[in-house]
Amino acid sequence: MNDLIAEFINYLLNTKKYSNHTAIAYESDINDFFKFFAKFVGGVVGVDNVASADTISFRSWLADRAKREFTHKSTARALSSLKTFYKWLAIHKNIQNDAIGLISSPKVPRKLSKAIETTDVADMHQAIKEIDQNEPWLAARDWALVVLIFGCGLRISEALSLKNRDIAGNPTSLRIIGKGNKERIVPVLPAVNEVLKKYTEIRPFGYNVDDPVFRSVRGLPMSPRMAEKVVENLRHYLQLPDYVTPHALRHTFATALLAGGADLRSLQELLGHSSLSTTQLYTKVNMSEIMSAYNNAHPLAKHKD
Repeated sequence: MNDLIAEFINYLLNTKKYSNHTAIAYESDINDFFKFFAKFVGGVVGVDNVASADTISFRSWLADRAKREFTHKSTARALSSLKTFYKWLAIHKNIQNDAIGLISSPKVPRKLSKAIETTDVADMHQAIKEIDQNEPWLAARDWALVVLIFGCGLRISEALSLKNRDIAGNPTSLRIIGKGNKERIVPVLPAVNEVLKKYTEIRPFGYNVDDPVFRSVRGLPMSPRMAEKVVENLRHYLQLPDYVTPHALRHTFATALLAGGADLRSLQELLGHSSLSTTQLYTKVNMSEIMSAYNNAHPLAKHKD
């Protein structure tokens, strides 16, 4: 089994072009099932066992995960990983198992995204200046990162993957490679180009066209954790709510566009969502704001008859 799993992970990395992080998550989920399955069948798991695993086996595994207090979201992801593995086995190894298709995923409650107040985003500029007052280039970097994510609706990984050649010449759009190696074009506002230009003009290193735009204090490529720490420091400094994260800046971009009249399909393209249902969550966010205003202000909302 280990050889089959290793071959599958290699397929995810080299054929599907999944990230190392995603591939590791798949491997962990699949190993979790087969570790349980070995105990369930009382011996070493072979190819025959994999093919003959029934609904009882799979449901027992899900029940075991519940006992181990995994969240519904974690178990739903694990089941999805296992189903993808079985699909690969059927296509590439001619190992069929119909039972896995009969297993339903646990219901995962979808939380409404929270947008940051635009005034709080504006306050971040002065806060960054004060936090990084001894290192002007770091202040310029941190503000450029905030404005880029907020202004273009990028994921952290997408912002940090940009190279100098991508932003050369004040581009009106960026070519972004997002999740699943999917490409999309994102418009760039002049205000975003302006802060990027100010940052790149004063940074002390990373001038080659193929160098990453965002650099650490030591000149290395900026990591996602460093980006999260930038916003985390701002959150503490300005005493903002816990939901203020780099990803919340992306939510703010989306809700602002929706409130301004953007249609869902256009928003889906800008955000790089593979499913329209993901984008539709922002409709719920916007409607919740509308309902809140209605309940607080409309005379009829307070009429109890």
